[in-house]
Amino acid sequence: MDAVFGVKALTDALKRFGPPEIFNTDQGSQLTSEDFLQLLKDAGVQIDMDGEGRCIDNIFVDRLWRTVKYEYIDLLAFETGAARK
Repeated sequence: MDAVFGVKALTDALKRFGPPEIFNTDQGSQLTSEDFLQLLKDAGVQIDMDGEGRCIDNIFVDRLWRTVKYEYIDLLAFETGAARK
C-alpha cells in the first residue's frame, strides 16, 4: 500500500460517509504523507496518531483472530459463510 492508494481510499470514504470527528492512525508512511494528512485537515478532522511501538496494543485481538482462523475456520473448511458444524 502506498500514499496514493490511501488518499484515494480516504477521499472515497469521506464522500460516502462524511468526515469523522477524529481519525486515529499509526505512523505508517502511507498514513503520514502530506497529501493524506492535508485531506483530513481540509475536512476538519482531528488527527490522533499513535506513538512509536504502539502496534503491540492490538496483540491480544490479533492473537484471538489468528486462533479463530487457524483452529476453527481452516480446520473445519466451511463450504459457505453460512455453513457451520
